[in-house]
Amino acid sequence: MTVLTYRKAVAHGIAQEMRRDERVVFLGEDVAAAGGVFKTTAGLLEEFGPLRVRDTPISEQAILGAAMGAAMTGLRPIAEIMYSDFFAVCWDLVANEISKSRYMSDGQVSFPLVIQCGNGAGLRFGAQHSQSIENWAMAIPGLKVVAPATARDVVGLMAAAVRDDDPVIFFNHKALYSMKEEVPDLDDGEIVEELGRAVVRREGTDATVVALAAMVPKALAAAERLHAERGIDCAVIDVRSLVPLDTPTILGHASRTGRLFTVEENPRLCGWGAEIVSLATEECWDALTGAPVRITTPHIPLPSADALEDLAIPSVERIVTTIGAAMGA
Repeated sequence: MTVLTYRKAVAHGIAQEMRRDERVVFLGEDVAAAGGVFKTTAGLLEEFGPLRVRDTPISEQAILGAAMGAAMTGLRPIAEIMYSDFFAVCWDLVANEISKSRYMSDGQVSFPLVIQCGNGAGLRFGAQHSQSIENWAMAIPGLKVVAPATARDVVGLMAAAVRDDDPVIFFNHKALYSMKEEVPDLDDGEIVEELGRAVVRREGTDATVVALAAMVPKALAAAERLHAERGIDCAVIDVRSLVPLDTPTILGHASRTGRLFTVEENPRLCGWGAEIVSLATEECWDALTGAPVRITTPHIPLPSADALEDLAIPSVERIVTTIGAAMGA
């Protein structure tokens, strides 16, 4: 086993797929010579060379236009948009071209491409560089949407995304880059996960807590406190993949525990948790013993001041207090 940070897992996952398939190419701003603005792609240029690892101009539209053309002509590109906030600059390509052209061509062209980006808050980058926009992508038919919470999942879900014949938006969370995890050595074989499969990170009998990306470790820490301090035993589900969504796992656990909570970093209005709550009320309402509860970021631009950003984003303390109050403990 090897101890790998979430940061290094980004390059590890890309390298695994580039070694396996010579059609995989990687492009983006400062991803080659500089090793990425967050140092997540260090070493790729040295191993795979400038034909397969390419620095691009500072143009999100150019990056995704090139990736779309490459995918249409037989390559399997990974394109990086430095901050997820910058999807706003090239959203037409994502929402109207990449996501729809396979359908509109009746399958004559496919789009096996991955768009990865740095997503989320926690690093005090302010309102234009800290957003969690996975719900934007989730709303577009034709896109698959992934947001890993662990180093192993960065590698395994990247493998699944690259091998998929549909476009995948891959959200790496900036606040998780320093987190470490043991992962198998390369000599032990590939790490490959499955899109559309959630993971139960903690079993529990009293409530089901559904979280994504940086909210997963917070939900796990809150679950331990709730058990120790209030006697509430929470299952914690890491969604991992918003599209496709693992509704059997999520709704099955919610039905067994009788209570459902979502922990979301994206703003409250139209967050992904609203969709899960809607599904729960339609599919397993009779099994619930209380109304589902969403723990979210308010519908505000994120502040850069550390105390204010911490106040806006769901914290372990807020998760504990909210679940405890809802459960009457």
